[in-house]
Formats: sequence, C-alpha cells, structure tokens
Amino acid sequence: MNETPETPARPTGGPHLQPLSPRGRLIAWGLGVLAVVWLGFGGWGLWKTLQARSAPGEADVAQYAAQRKRVTELEQQVATLTRSDQISRDANTDLQGTLAERDEEIAGLRADVAFYERFVGATAQRHGLNVHELKLQAQGGQAWHFRATLVQNLNRGAVNTGRVRVAVEGTQDGKLRRLGWSDLRQQANAPGVAYSFKYFQRVEGDFALPAGFVPARVTVRLEPQGGAVEEQSFAWADAVATTVANPA
Repeated sequence: MNETPETPARPTGGPHLQPLSPRGRLIAWGLGVLAVVWLGFGGWGLWKTLQARSAPGEADVAQYAAQRKRVTELEQQVATLTRSDQISRDANTDLQGTLAERDEEIAGLRADVAFYERFVGATAQRHGLNVHELKLQAQGGQAWHFRATLVQNLNRGAVNTGRVRVAVEGTQDGKLRRLGWSDLRQQANAPGVAYSFKYFQRVEGDFALPAGFVPARVTVRLEPQGGAVEEQSFAWADAVATTVANPA
C-alpha cells in the first residue's frame, strides 16, 4: 500500500512577523540615532530662536536708554517749571500786598489833603477848638490806647495850648458808672495829655479799664488855657471799630 506524503500545515491567524536580520537591526538602530540627533538639533535651534526673540537687541537697549533719558529731562523740566510757577505766585502775592498798601497809603494821603483843605484852606469853614476824630485800640487785657485829632481854624495863627482828658461811661456789676481820667490812669490827680497847635494836632495816650467794666461811651475833654472847657462824646463800639470823625 502506497502512502501519500503529508503536506505541512500552514499557520493560521494572520501574518507572521519574521525576525529582523542582523543587517535590518543595524539599519533600524541607525535610523533611531539619526532621529534623536535631528530632534536634538531641532530643539536647540528652537531654543536659540526663542532666546533671541526674548533678549533685547542693541537697538532696543539704545531706544530704552534714550526714552529713559527723555523721561528724566521732562521730570527736571516739570520740577523747574513748578518751582518757577511757585516763585511767580509768591512774587505776585507780594506785589498785590504792596499795591494794597500803596492804595491804602494813597487813600490816607487824600484824606489828609481833604482834611488840610477843610481846616487850613482859604475857603474852609471856621471852627473853634474841637475833636475831629477819635480812635481806640486794644493793647491786651484791659489796657487801651486812644488817638484824638484836635482841630481849630477860628483863630488863624493863634497857638492853642491845654490838656486832654478822657472819661469812659459804662456798667459794672449791673450799675452805671463813669470813670474819670484819674480812674482810667489809676493815679490820683493824673495830669492830662498836653497839646499845643495852630490848626490841628494828634494827641495819644493810654488807659486801663477795671475788670468787669463794660464800656458804652467815651468822652474827650479839652481843657484849653484861658478858654472854656469842651467835651465831645463818641460811642465806644464806633471808636473801636474805626476812626470816628466829628461831623461838625
């Protein structure tokens, strides 16, 4: 009986990978090395590119330095202009104060000229001895300073001499009280303020009020030598607030 030779069975279940030959393994290893080298050079190139973009160049540094210098110059200019403006403001304030003082001085001189014309001019009305104006100034505490302007043009060329005494009327402890010159000077038989003039003279003096005394009126008493006594009264508040002129 003849036997038929058996045909070897083929493997089932898909393609079967054959192991690489030594030459194939060498080629694969070389390709892997090349890939690693290529990736390394690519990463190094990318890093250099990013570093070049992030790091400022010479032009950027020069531009920054120029801008910084310009900022410093502008800051100095602003500081200089601010100082100049302050100096101008201070000078303008001083100038305004000086102008105000000059205006006040001019007003005072004009008032003096009008005063001279009123009592010394050829067309001036004739007035006997009287108090043209009175002013009171506080000196601190209960002390006061008075200034009275005495005038006359009735007897032209004649010298008027005498003394001035001041009296103050008011209330103390709810009662009316009149303080004479001796009371105000706190001296018995206190002499009055002497005067001697032809047309006008400003006389000044000091006095003190007792504690608790509330003044209401002040009276100026003129005691000429060889003539009748003259008295003129002024409201205390008006004499303190401003110069009080006698309308007569």
